[in-house]
Formats: sequence, structure tokens, C-alpha cells
Amino acid sequence: MISTHPYVSSKYLIGGKWIQAEKTANVINPANHTDVVGEVAICTKNEVELAVETAAKAYESWSQSEIEDRAHRMKMAAEEIKSIVEENVSLLVRENGKVLVEAKKDLLRCSDIMIQGAKELLEWWKPENLPGNQKVQIRKRPRGVAAIISPWNSPMILTFKRVIPAILTGNTVVVKPATSCPLTIMTFLKVLASHFPDGVINVLTGSGSVIGDALCTDPRVKTIAFVGSTKTGKEIIRSASGTVKKLYLELGGNDAAIILPDANLDEAAIKKLRFGVLRAAGQVCSAIKRIYVHESRYGEVVEKLKKEFSRIRVGNGIQPDVEMGPLNNKSQFDYVNGLIKRAEESGANVITGGIQLDPESWEQGYYILPTIITGVDQQSEIVRAEQFGPVIPILSFSDVDEAVRLANDSEFGLRASVWTEDEGMAIKLADRLEAGAVFHNNHTIFQDLHLDFPGLKESGLSREVRHCGLEYFADSYGLAN
Repeated sequence: MISTHPYVSSKYLIGGKWIQAEKTANVINPANHTDVVGEVAICTKNEVELAVETAAKAYESWSQSEIEDRAHRMKMAAEEIKSIVEENVSLLVRENGKVLVEAKKDLLRCSDIMIQGAKELLEWWKPENLPGNQKVQIRKRPRGVAAIISPWNSPMILTFKRVIPAILTGNTVVVKPATSCPLTIMTFLKVLASHFPDGVINVLTGSGSVIGDALCTDPRVKTIAFVGSTKTGKEIIRSASGTVKKLYLELGGNDAAIILPDANLDEAAIKKLRFGVLRAAGQVCSAIKRIYVHESRYGEVVEKLKKEFSRIRVGNGIQPDVEMGPLNNKSQFDYVNGLIKRAEESGANVITGGIQLDPESWEQGYYILPTIITGVDQQSEIVRAEQFGPVIPILSFSDVDEAVRLANDSEFGLRASVWTEDEGMAIKLADRLEAGAVFHNNHTIFQDLHLDFPGLKESGLSREVRHCGLEYFADSYGLAN
């Protein structure tokens, strides 16, 4: 019988060789639990030791390579990555749960990151001469081995936004994809790794606690880039503190959207609001997770969003007409369902919408219909938690100061949005909101891949980026006479 599993199924990569793992686990289609998409290798600390040793050895020569060579290799790899996008869209849908449109966009953006990063490197890497009586030059150099630990919700873009700048700046990497959907990103990393010397890119899968702890405590690992929960981020900080590593952490969020009395709530605006809540079934760190509406527009927003949610076609993302797929895994499915159940038991009003495209197979997937929660207050669990699912609490406020206070009343500070026709007011509120980025009449992502603005408070640990993330993986030093 011919296996339909991808080449990387049940394998891991060390030193240019894809090795068959002794222990594996199934990768399940979240839209259909009977569909085994492939297998994921369960690596041990021994494999981590070998991968780090291999990466450290490869760093000796790769760190001394010419930046023109790095950029050229990256451009060549980008062209090959482009050529395999179409054939891998369905693989990402099957293992992740995204709909076709979202999956293809994620894959295409991988090659965009590669091309833009290679172009940016050539100018950004140049030494900078400082004015003054003493000759001082600011130069850049790589750090060493970088550990890239990526999540299950957007495995492609969030992995490439870290792997690409890491190797462009002369580091070598050990990549740890999420076990629930590693196959597409590993397929792309296989192509990427073939364009670079053996050992520059190494890939391990398995237990986050086993692999993550080993990477965080190894003194040869100089940088850790992690995307995931704040809880795990705190564990990484503790584990990495013994060797004082550079940390680049994108953690949880509980984004607030503030709708002022003069907001334009036409059809286009409501669609933007809906997309901000339900993109990737709400499994986005920077999705809207709380909506605060001025009391004069509260009923209107609830009714319009309820109507908009009712139109959403929910089902297996492989179907072209599906607008929202399932949640990625059972743990998240159970968590979100628990939030909704407890909110209802506490007396909240639960408004469920959406269209089940295949009701007869509904129970075979981790499906949750778009859900609005009203009748809750600021201290309700559904408001304070990061839901990470297709559910949104809507609360009212009486004045701007109250709205800002409520929005800032969270340990998170990733993104926020202000909905008003008064741009000046939007800017004033943006200055007061505790968030890494604030959107005006939208709640989305930065289209320009050169830009990124990490979160504040417990939503992240890093700084704003304007050079495709190159800053995160290189150190600047001064050369003076």
C-alpha cells in the first residue's frame, strides 16, 4: 500500500539528514478525527543534544559566510518555495483546520518573507559610521544557535518570520514545530534547508516540555524565539535565566475593540469587526477578544454582529465555500466550550449563529459556531480569559475614560482598536491604550512584512521591528580607535 503521508511524516532533521523516529504520534485532521494526515516524531533529549551540537558546529562556518551568499541562497529557496505552494494548501488545511483562502495566503507569505528579508539584509548589515572626534563604527554579528519554538495556530508565517531572519543574520537554528500540525511547515523547511549548508537548519518535534526545556537550558543556544501562551513564556524565561539568553517572546493576548458613539457601523465596518473576531476561528493572538461599545450603540452592535455571524458557513475548510473551520485540537475545543458553558451557567446570554454546512458530520470535527456573549461584566471569566476561539463578549461603557480603563484592565497588551470617525480622538485613545499596536476602524495585521510591534505587559518580550526581524538575531557592537 502506498502511503499518502508527506515525506517529512514521522521524521526529524539533523545535519542535513531526515531521520526516521523510533516513537511517533498521529497528526489528526481537526475537521475529521478519522483522517490521519501523517505522523509526528517524538524526539528525546538525546536528539536535542545532537541537534544543538550539530547547529553549533555549522555555526562556525555559516557565521563567517558572506551576506551576499546568504541573500542569494534565500532568493533561490524562495523561488522553489513558491513552486510548491499550490500542492501544499490542502495539507495545511487538513492538519490545521484553516479554510483554503487563509491557508494559501499563509503559504504565499512565506516566500514574501524570504524575498523581503534577503533584500533588507544587504542594506541593513552595512556598518554605520558615527560622527565625532573618535572614529566609531557600529557593526553587526550573529549570536550563535537560535531555538525557534512555533505554535499550532499559524505555524507557517510565525515560523518563517523567525527562521528566515535568524539564518540570514548568520545564526544556525533548531526549530521545534507544534506537534498537532507540523507537516506543512516541515515540508517547507525541507526545501529551505536544501539551499543551505548541512546543520544550518535542524528540525525536532515532540513534547514541548522535553525539547523546550533542553533548548532553554543549553548554554550553546544563544537566542530563543517563542510564540505561544504567556504561561509557557514565563517557564521559558525561568529556564533561560541561568544562561542569560536573548529572548524574543510573542505571548498571549486579550485584544479590546472600543466602539465610540460616532462610529460608522455600515456593512463594511461590521465585516471588518467580524473578521477581527473570527479569523482562523478566533485562534489568533491578535484577534478581537473583547468588544466595548458606547451604551448608545450597544443594542445596534449586538444585532448587527449577530446578523453577520448568522451568515458564516462553518465546516471542513477543504470545501471552497466554507468561511470558518474547526478549532485545531481537542484541548482547545474543550477549553472554549467550557468557557461558553460556564458563562451560560453564570447567567450570561449566549447567542449562537452560523450555518453548519455538514450537520451529519459535525461531531467528527472540533467545530464551534460563532458565539456572542452578553450580560457579563468586566470580572467575568469569558472577559478576562484569552478565549482563542470563535466567541466574543460584548460590554457597554458610558464615557471614554471608562472605555480606556476597561480596555487596559488586563494583564495582556498585544493589540487594540478604536472605532470612530474622529481620527484625532482615535490617536488620543491610542496614546492611552496599553497595547503594542492600535488600529483605527480595523483590527487586523500589518501588511508590510518589514513591520512588527510586539505586545506590552504579559503579551510579549521584545521591541518594535522595522527590518523583517533581523534585529532580533544579531548583536550590534562598536569598533573604535
